[in-house]
Amino acid sequence: MSIPTIKTLGELKKSGYISRSVKEELRENLITQLQKQEGGFEGIIGYEDTVIPDLQTAILSRHNILLLGLRGQAKTRIARLLINLLDEYVPYIEGSELYDDPLNPISWFGHNEVSAKGDATPIAWLHRSDRYTEKLATPDVTVADLIGDVDPIKAATLKLTYSDERVLHFGLIPRAHRGIFVINELPDLQARIQVSLFNILQEKDIQIRGFKLRLPLDIQFVFTANPEDYTNRGSIVTPLKDRIESQILTHYPRSVEISRKITQQEASISPQQKATIEADGLVKNLIEQIAFEARNSEYIDKKSGVSARLTISAYENLISNAERRMIINKEKSTFVRISDFLGVIPAITGKIELVYEGELEGPAKVANILVGKAIKTLLLQYFPDPEKAKKSKAKNPYSEVINWFGNGNTLALIDGLPLQEYKKLLNSIDGLKDIVKQFHPKLTENQQLLLMEFILHGLAEFSQLNKGFLDNGFAFSDMFNSLFNLQPEDEDEEDDRY
Repeated sequence: MSIPTIKTLGELKKSGYISRSVKEELRENLITQLQKQEGGFEGIIGYEDTVIPDLQTAILSRHNILLLGLRGQAKTRIARLLINLLDEYVPYIEGSELYDDPLNPISWFGHNEVSAKGDATPIAWLHRSDRYTEKLATPDVTVADLIGDVDPIKAATLKLTYSDERVLHFGLIPRAHRGIFVINELPDLQARIQVSLFNILQEKDIQIRGFKLRLPLDIQFVFTANPEDYTNRGSIVTPLKDRIESQILTHYPRSVEISRKITQQEASISPQQKATIEADGLVKNLIEQIAFEARNSEYIDKKSGVSARLTISAYENLISNAERRMIINKEKSTFVRISDFLGVIPAITGKIELVYEGELEGPAKVANILVGKAIKTLLLQYFPDPEKAKKSKAKNPYSEVINWFGNGNTLALIDGLPLQEYKKLLNSIDGLKDIVKQFHPKLTENQQLLLMEFILHGLAEFSQLNKGFLDNGFAFSDMFNSLFNLQPEDEDEEDDRY
């Protein structure tokens, strides 16, 4: 849509333009969207039946909104998407720093322009993308930043006294007039700064130094907060929370499928990576399962949460680890292996907050434990339970593989193995390929190899095989032989890795 051609207040009046408050604008555009059964909030996945209906109800009620949830729950993205409910363009008095409504000016400049020029008052048009203001709450934010202050330089330049409204320098909130103003991480704002918001939210006036200035600001406020902040770094003062009409709780994805959709949407994977690196559904689900295991882990602080950014970063690392091997081995294409999950450890360690027990283990060891638990959980979705198979009277499908290692054989899967060597090593294990063919007969060769390695890791998690960590891969051996051969100095070897 092109910028409207109306240039003066007179033309605007003749066009039949009617002023609306920003909350009315959001409400009416949402009603139109709901009537047309249009999507809205594109890119927000997993909130269709929970957060989005609550948000729409708040907008219909013309409420200021607090989005409350742990990190990585799309709170800021939701706030930014609200601009799509604004009109594409709105008129304002040209030159006004508060973007005064031509039919309802609030600033000295706006009133003066209209009274001096009447219907000839020049009009400009503001796009909805310029009607969004966002401020991250930090301890150094001042009242002057948000509300405004007296500008002595302006007073001297214009030769005005400090009692004149024109010497005021308006802060971010007045400049967000007729738009959406977002404060991220509200509890991090000092209590005295939070108090300065009281009047704006309720009485619509602002106080700057000695000025008693009534500015009927028209703003849709959206605040975001993390419940952890209520106790650790700060809190929302009670009267301010009372003035925010709707508090909406966000949450993490409820299923692996939803989490996987989010990761695939957000992960930064180049077209070249997509064309040359095959990532099977199993490895994509494993990435998501790591986050689910982390949210239930006794080593990780549940109050801090496990951000959706963990799976996004981990998936990017997983693809890049396979890409690195492909480049080194001068291969034209490759596929993600289970051993590539060594490459996701750095993406996990930086995104988890450990409790005391976790600190004792170390972040890298906790990350490896999470990967192992994810493998153990998913093995049961693809193959029979090794523990039940062991106790069952029927033939154990894993017995041939376990016996192969029981005969003294070992297997080292190095991260950088070329495809042919990787294939040769896995095919050398008696019965391993047969298990895959038995339960998943219609697979490509790459998928077969992936599941063959997956079985080895799964058996190790069920204590049917021993899995040792190498500097750049894994070593598999018989469980009992490794227990009997364990030397006292070996016990510390794994710890050195962490």
